[in-house]
Amino acid sequence: MSGQPLNLEGDLVELTRAICDIESVSGNEKELADAIESALAKYSHLEVIRDGDAIVARTNFGHVTRVVIAGHIDTVPVANNLPIKLLPMEREQVLWGRGTVDMKAGVAVQLKLAATLDKTNTDVTWVFYDHEEVEASLNGLGRIARNRPDLLDASFAVLCEPSNAQVEGGCNGTIRVEVRARGVKAHSARSWMGKNAVHASAEILNRLNAYEPQSVEVDGLVYRESMNAVLISGGMATNVIPDECVVTVNYRFAPSKSGDEATAHLRELFDGFEVAVTDLSEGARPGLDLPEAAAFVAATGSTPKPKYGWTDVARFSALGIPAVNFGPGDPNKAHADDENVPVSQIFACEAALRTWLTAS
Repeated sequence: MSGQPLNLEGDLVELTRAICDIESVSGNEKELADAIESALAKYSHLEVIRDGDAIVARTNFGHVTRVVIAGHIDTVPVANNLPIKLLPMEREQVLWGRGTVDMKAGVAVQLKLAATLDKTNTDVTWVFYDHEEVEASLNGLGRIARNRPDLLDASFAVLCEPSNAQVEGGCNGTIRVEVRARGVKAHSARSWMGKNAVHASAEILNRLNAYEPQSVEVDGLVYRESMNAVLISGGMATNVIPDECVVTVNYRFAPSKSGDEATAHLRELFDGFEVAVTDLSEGARPGLDLPEAAAFVAATGSTPKPKYGWTDVARFSALGIPAVNFGPGDPNKAHADDENVPVSQIFACEAALRTWLTAS
């Protein structure tokens, strides 16, 4: 499909296949961004704006309210799972391949609606952004928030991340720290002359093993926390007693905690060791008690669930905009080699969003 213009008014499954088959691993989004910009530019009811490889298309119907509906166009690296295949699986058809779940099926829904909804009950800003799957400093939504915050001005936002076509409210925060044990170098034949930092790091692991993650209720949803060692490194040679060992710990914390509180919790847990924060992203409360969120839940017929992973709803939350996750695909299949999305969920999300945006 690469090189062919996108048909935004045709079959939704074929549109999903088309954008999935335009490979757009993070850093290589230009071809897909070009195709999206070109396709949306044909519609007179949309104002199309480009920021790097992010495309913003918005209506200006003059409504007193505006919502943002956003999705990222990049994927993790391909693993022999392109081009996309339409396959029978269990009781229904699925689209199989890279990007089907995370999150081009959701992007296809956005594109179809952006093109075909020339009358809505609110103004809509459609955002298709780059660099979500890499470090936060490159994130296209964050770049828009810095360069053109006016483009994200809204009373409510929907992020079309995979959520099994059900509303997932807010998201956990995430923090990564390096917990460092110190020692003294010595020749391994005279180990008593030194202090083994790798051995000392056993206490770090013992504390992690004994740690019991919490389940925390926030605005009616229960968020499961987790804390794990994800990397460990130490030593410089096989005949040298190591003088340093570093355990990298990832803590996923409920959105009731701030980043500062999560940091303090880790420093307390690993008291006696050096703790250095290497990455921190705040969580987002679900905000389901707000009128906009309640109306969206009602329109989609969802029973809201918590989002355990971090998503860009947190960026909207930081801007003071309540946001939810709602998109086709099982989050557990994101990034998997057998990534696949049920076709029925793509149509279900398109229908729910259309109903929400056109209801009188």
